[in-house]
Amino acid sequence: MWLIIAALVLLASGGGFVYLTAGFHRFGFMRELDKKSKIASWVLSAAAIALIGGIWGLINIWSVMIVLIHLFFFWLGADAVSAFIARCRKKKPKRNYAGASALFITTIYLAIGWFLAHAVVQTDYGLRTDKNIGKDGMRIALIADSHIGITLDGGEFAREMKRINADEPDMVIVAGDFVDDDSRRRDMVEACAALGSIKTKYGVFYSLGNHDEGYFDGGRDFTIDDVISELEKNGVTVLMDEAVMVDENICVIGRKDRSEEISGGRKTMAELTAGMSPESYKIVIDHQPNDYAAEAAGGADLVLSGHTHGGHIFPAGYIGVLIGANDRAYGTERRDATDFVVTSGISGWAIPFKTGCKSEYVIIDVEEN
Repeated sequence: MWLIIAALVLLASGGGFVYLTAGFHRFGFMRELDKKSKIASWVLSAAAIALIGGIWGLINIWSVMIVLIHLFFFWLGADAVSAFIARCRKKKPKRNYAGASALFITTIYLAIGWFLAHAVVQTDYGLRTDKNIGKDGMRIALIADSHIGITLDGGEFAREMKRINADEPDMVIVAGDFVDDDSRRRDMVEACAALGSIKTKYGVFYSLGNHDEGYFDGGRDFTIDDVISELEKNGVTVLMDEAVMVDENICVIGRKDRSEEISGGRKTMAELTAGMSPESYKIVIDHQPNDYAAEAAGGADLVLSGHTHGGHIFPAGYIGVLIGANDRAYGTERRDATDFVVTSGISGWAIPFKTGCKSEYVIIDVEEN
């Protein structure tokens, strides 16, 4: 899904650049320049749009495209409103109010998106079960999609883990995409140590996401084996199509990422739960939330996922569910006796804005009925 979205973003960015250049050319000072030199006025109009995008190029190309595509759509909308008003008044505006409005709205909108991406909040859920998990219940901290480096470096990630530690969770679940292609070894090592510093009753558990192994050879100064080694050195349990009993009646099952299904390298939910007691409370870590029917049928009690980033950039989350890439983009859902939770992630991939969600970690309190 993300490749399709990326292709659409590239296409829209290119077409949008032409449209925005024409829109900027309608400002009064550009029209005055046009009277003296058409070439200079168009070159400077294009340069102005390029400068707006180029500033974000200091972060990455995706940031450039996101800024320009939002500016394009807001400008397009402002032009439509301006045209409607002009038709009603039967008089064209003397100034480029549409362009000024588009620049202002885009600035405010993406400023809010920047804040939502960088300001991590705590989201709380309360769930109930008929199974025996202890009279005091169980507190689970869920994080996913830290993509170390884009909005959280190692030190900033460690700060968030201190907040989680203060909530005294019984266990911590890391539901994939802990690192990314742009992550640096020193940040990865610091983040692993931060996970190991959390005091829990049952431990910290991690399953891989689609970005953890890296998409580009040589794109970072460590391997996935280095990540696993650092995690295990800090007491984190790495589960890849594996299950572990953490208490007499509580089991944690970590699934390989869905991307492994292409090579037949991922077990089905039925295979993972075969032979398990139906009385045990089964917590499943599955990075991508798209196997709900099988997980409910396989006897999972709680399935924890990330991957979607809660939509990240509106309306991507809705598109993902609509085309069947995900069963859910964000929040909680109950199917039969199975609770599903999808977090929007403590950070996100590549793009330092979130316009369809927020950055969060999740605290889940499970209690017996």
